[in-house]
Amino acid sequence: MAQAYTPGLKVIRRHWHSCRRLLPVTGEVVVAAGDRVEAEEVVARTSLPGDVSPVNLANALSISPAEVPDTLLHQVGDEIAAGDPLARNAGLFGWFPKEYSAPVAGTIEAVSPVTGQVILRGLPHAVEVKAFLQGRVTEVIPGRGVVIEAAVTLVQGIFGVGGETYGVLRMAGTAPDTVLTADLIKPDMRGAIIVGGARVTAEALTAARAHGVAAIVAGGIDDHDLRDFLGFDLGVAVTGSEALGLTVIVTEGFGNTPMAERTHRLLAARAGCAAAVNGATQIRAGVIRPEIVIPWPDDHASETQAPIAEAGHLAIGRQVRMIRDPYFGMLGIIVELPAEAQILGSESRARVVVVELAAGERITVPRANVELIESDSDMP
Repeated sequence: MAQAYTPGLKVIRRHWHSCRRLLPVTGEVVVAAGDRVEAEEVVARTSLPGDVSPVNLANALSISPAEVPDTLLHQVGDEIAAGDPLARNAGLFGWFPKEYSAPVAGTIEAVSPVTGQVILRGLPHAVEVKAFLQGRVTEVIPGRGVVIEAAVTLVQGIFGVGGETYGVLRMAGTAPDTVLTADLIKPDMRGAIIVGGARVTAEALTAARAHGVAAIVAGGIDDHDLRDFLGFDLGVAVTGSEALGLTVIVTEGFGNTPMAERTHRLLAARAGCAAAVNGATQIRAGVIRPEIVIPWPDDHASETQAPIAEAGHLAIGRQVRMIRDPYFGMLGIIVELPAEAQILGSESRARVVVVELAAGERITVPRANVELIESDSDMP
């Protein structure tokens, strides 16, 4: 019989996680296979060419382009600091000589007697890739990066903004439906990853950034609060590159949506542990989920992992979340998977799934309206 699949989020207490950490261009890998690395440890580095700054010396010195090479005080390939003399003309019969200083630091890359321009190449940009995952290097990809593996607690979110950051997990929401407000953000939370309950308010985000909080994890967020915090509307793109001073991850969706009880309970069980988070999100092809990764100590790494059902595979007994109205955000367990398509209230035909909600109510919804909560069976 054909199997059915649907997208899913991972909420897993103990999971053997593999992480590829790669440079954007060829560089140097600074660790070896078998090394144990910390989350913020640099594992590879390289440099990218600096920015190009064209300088029209012919105009600046009021000379012809052909005269420009003779006015240069340095050779092609020389490094020069910002403000250093770059070129000087002799003036008229030695009177009123004119000098031009380099506008930026860099290297003289080219000079043209045709256009009268000098090309300055800015200083190289250093690029470093951190481990992100505290664990052991299992593979080195020469010149590009490494593969790191470790036993972790893994929680994926629906949406996030902000890049990679690190900190100790702390609970600010005592229950999954606690709204994360500014008064719950304390000065001693600097550098921490704060877990709330339901919606996080714009005031709480502002307070978190002011107190130096590393990241906020909450059930939901209002779109206007997100816009006020960002200062702009997000388009359909990859997030994670925003320079916000704070990473934000929501686990359920937009609006005042409580965090799933399992997710909240799992994060609360790991409170006080060091974690790494990444708010990068992509909703187009090649989906990227924001994630919270909490490594287990070495003595947990060898524990037998609970079997996890095939990713995305719909099966009786698996937990799902509704992602369309009128049951948006509700969680339930699959109890039936009818093989034949059924006629819906809209009079269209679709394959459906029967889900038993937490309150015991059974509902029939299109399979496209559910999302799997992928997890192990060994929950706290």
